[in-house]
Amino acid sequence: MKIATVEAIPYSIPYVHPLHFASGAVHEADHVLVRITTDDGIVGTADTPPRPYTYGETQKSIVAVVEDLFAPQLVGLDVLDREKVQAVLARTVHNQTAKGAVDIALWDVIGQFLGQPVTRLLGGFTDSMRVSHMLGFKPAQELLDLALRFRETYGITTFKLKTGRHPIGLDVEAAAVLREGLGEDAELYMDANRGWSANEAMEVLRRTADLGLQFLEEPDDAREVLGRRRLVERSTIPIAADESAPNLGEAAKEILTGGANLLAVKTARSGFTEAAKIVGMAEGMGVDVYVGNQIDTQVGTIASVVFGAALAHTSKRAGELSNFLDMSDDLLAEPVVIADGRIRVPDVPGVGTAVDEDKLTRYRTDR
Repeated sequence: MKIATVEAIPYSIPYVHPLHFASGAVHEADHVLVRITTDDGIVGTADTPPRPYTYGETQKSIVAVVEDLFAPQLVGLDVLDREKVQAVLARTVHNQTAKGAVDIALWDVIGQFLGQPVTRLLGGFTDSMRVSHMLGFKPAQELLDLALRFRETYGITTFKLKTGRHPIGLDVEAAAVLREGLGEDAELYMDANRGWSANEAMEVLRRTADLGLQFLEEPDDAREVLGRRRLVERSTIPIAADESAPNLGEAAKEILTGGANLLAVKTARSGFTEAAKIVGMAEGMGVDVYVGNQIDTQVGTIASVVFGAALAHTSKRAGELSNFLDMSDDLLAEPVVIADGRIRVPDVPGVGTAVDEDKLTRYRTDR
């Protein structure tokens, strides 16, 4: 069975609540739906979230690289020749989320072709993922009220606090208010999105030492090499690499050079194939990982759940799987349900990312 077409469909869905963080803000999901269709009519689907201020990709650039560069080289390849597909993708530098979506869509095709859920093909460790919810820039009491509501409504007990504003004032205050209001049983961690310097991050760690934070993600720009290394060496909690580790090579470099001792894995930017390599490398070196969020739609969230639940190493920590709740709508045909703080893996052949065609027609921006 061979690849017949590769499509990249731009679409836009507004957010009910814009997401704010140190590296920017998102008001609409201006994403790209990637579809691979075979000569037997099987359709594989994946979602692509542009992050121009993080990885340099835009909606237009993703459409262009998928349809003008990847598609002509992929059409005609056998769907099971995954390494040939990877070789095509590897010839182009950067374009991480475009490559990730092609890979996930191909896995979706393979799963449907074999009549198996992709999570089982990847490892089949468990049937659900524990959910972590991201809290954006708001006054401390509003953040606590939101967290309490999410705990009551969805059973979520793990929260990621977006920081990178004023380290000694707003950020520390928000962490303290959340800990006091949520109690000791809640799992909390912070993400500064490179918004502080290494010295500022060290002071934040000193002032939050009694709050029981799990880890600190991207406290400063990883290119601040000496400061970052000093921070990792002196911190009593793990320092996580996210934006600084978008692929296997960069992830290895961050760990081996002391720039981090925890890794975020995001299927939207690495697909399933490279993500599995990153997890294997990390497990071999005794480094924990967690499934991060690329500001994913429900389509992207299901892909993260499918991958995260497949492997024991990615199932240890809660995955960032709930930001789609801030969107006004979604394309997924079977909406995601969060119950008791978990999302279950779809028990269907493939990834489980079939879309509602009427909604795709409504939100696509190329017609």
